[in-house]
Amino acid sequence: MSKAARQRSARERLAEERKRQAQKQQRMRALTIAISALAIVALAVILTVYLVNRNNRNTYSGAIAPATRLADGGILMGKPGVKAPKLEMFEDFQCPICHEMESTSGNTVKKLAAEGKVNVIYYPFWLFKQQSEPIRGNSQRAANAALCAPADKWVQYHDMIYKNQPAEGSNGFSNKDLIGWANKLGFDTPAFEQCVKGLQKQSQVDAMTTYAEQTRQVSGTPTVFLDGQSLDLTNVLLKPSALEKAVLAAKPVDATPSPAASATPSGSVSPSASATPSKPAK
Repeated sequence: MSKAARQRSARERLAEERKRQAQKQQRMRALTIAISALAIVALAVILTVYLVNRNNRNTYSGAIAPATRLADGGILMGKPGVKAPKLEMFEDFQCPICHEMESTSGNTVKKLAAEGKVNVIYYPFWLFKQQSEPIRGNSQRAANAALCAPADKWVQYHDMIYKNQPAEGSNGFSNKDLIGWANKLGFDTPAFEQCVKGLQKQSQVDAMTTYAEQTRQVSGTPTVFLDGQSLDLTNVLLKPSALEKAVLAAKPVDATPSPAASATPSGSVSPSASATPSKPAK
């Protein structure tokens, strides 16, 4: 073989080798891209599942104790006539920590009430009335709509509002949504729609807010009293087992508070006005 032929053959072999290396690198890049894409898809799936579970953690499928609207605006959830401890829950539907408490301990509260082991009184009020929009309006509309809801659907509506809580600082709890959720629960009546759109329960919202902040010295949400004593947020309210233990250890009261015996909507007095003030996180 001539020298020229040998050089040409060497160049061809070198070109072929470079071609193989380029094809190998191309395959490796394609494989890396494919693996990265699969990782992104997997992460998206995991995130979606987490968010769905997070939003649905407070959905309760067990029995719910009867709910009764008290004269002072509070909503009593408990078996009629049972002798059980009293759990008072002051909350604002726009409060992220209230949402977290409902997500972690809401099922426990409902279960204990359904079993006749606790009487629960919900006090939704307007904590964020001094905040800027949209937080202020979100809080106001949700509290008003909750007070518009009928007692027999109140707990389910309460959970629906929390399930759809907007991120803090973003618009949410529109009248359209508040009415739409009522429709899903079967009480979207003209009277309810007018109550929501016209903020017809505003005076009651204001009275409950005054009662919470001035009479009960509630400065943040969630604030929860068990037989008049405030419960710790981190160590009790956000730990279902600790909350259940506290309830079961509490002293039962003689009887379920009567709606007729409750205070008027002025908010100046209440069946539970003697509780100790607490300072939970907002």
